[in-house]
Amino acid sequence: MAFVYLDNNATTPLLPEVLEGMLPYFSEQFGNPSALHSGGRRALAALTQARSSVANLLGCRSTEILFTGGGTEGDNLALLGMAAPGDHIITSVIEHSAISRSCDHLEQAGCQVTRVGVNSNGQVDPDDVRKALRKNTKLISIMTANNESGVLQPVEEMGEIAREADVWFHTDAVQAAGRVPIDVNRIGCDLLTLTAHKMHGPPGTGALFVRRGTPLRPRTYGGGQERGQRSGTENVPGIVGLGLACEIATRGLGDGSLNRIASLRDMLEAAVLQQVPEAGVNGANALRVSNTSNIYFDHIGADTLVSALSERGVAASRGSACATGKAEPSSVLMAMGLSGERSRSSVRFSLGKANSEQDIAYVISILPELVRQLRAASLSSGSMQRL
Repeated sequence: MAFVYLDNNATTPLLPEVLEGMLPYFSEQFGNPSALHSGGRRALAALTQARSSVANLLGCRSTEILFTGGGTEGDNLALLGMAAPGDHIITSVIEHSAISRSCDHLEQAGCQVTRVGVNSNGQVDPDDVRKALRKNTKLISIMTANNESGVLQPVEEMGEIAREADVWFHTDAVQAAGRVPIDVNRIGCDLLTLTAHKMHGPPGTGALFVRRGTPLRPRTYGGGQERGQRSGTENVPGIVGLGLACEIATRGLGDGSLNRIASLRDMLEAAVLQQVPEAGVNGANALRVSNTSNIYFDHIGADTLVSALSERGVAASRGSACATGKAEPSSVLMAMGLSGERSRSSVRFSLGKANSEQDIAYVISILPELVRQLRAASLSSGSMQRL
């Protein structure tokens, strides 16, 4: 049976060349980067190269890259390291839980938080952010691309608003890095989060761009690694993998890889819209990252369809991997105006570099009939899931 992996927004498979580059740092190149001997110097050189590779992807100085343990840590550090009791933060209702729960924590600590909504396309209106500004606004945090819908946010306009208001601006670019060109100077952000495992790198490793002069407070204390902003011995193999993944992603921005992935996504969507009644693409009228398609299939619970696809060798999801196991409808899709029923009927297909036209052709060959069978079974049994 075929196995088609279309859950790359949850995590991506490690590319062979990334694994090959990491392996020496688990064994013969095992030095601590803070050590003065030759082993330490080699490890430090590897970190320096990786830092440069991440900076090249983002268009910033290598000294502005801070290595973290992944996207969640980067988001937490950006918010908790910038805001203090009495400060006001502006964010959106569609942020990843790493942002939304950090904001919950900051509210409990004495901060004020405004969560702006989105339109039916899943986009934040910059005017809503401008209207939310207060005298004590310290930070704006709006994601670059949504993890469920793939919809891109107008972050350059957010950056301009932040500059005009003289407040700091953070963007969670975990789902955007390597999938759209990113230039932190064009965006105008002061902080930006990314993670390796969304770019065919290893899990547990990420980076936070911190613009020079940004007053970020550390959240961990110890040996003073990462310029004192993130103490702890660096994960050298993981960071090497992150650097290699960023190099591959940088090349992919200009070699046609993104267009190839977008054409596969469009191929899938066109087939669904043509062959499956009462189905549609969420966020179809907005700019999206090239790899993501969130499709509703009315009258079928997404969990039911995802399980049936898995039995036939196709990996998809019903939304954020961080929300797996939760029965509630997607807050992102609900914010876009979808009903609870349609939200619970929506499946996310997210492609990666390893996917081929044959993969999509296989999915198209089984999906329409599978949907028909599941709908018919629900109706005939009289036990149709109440969505």
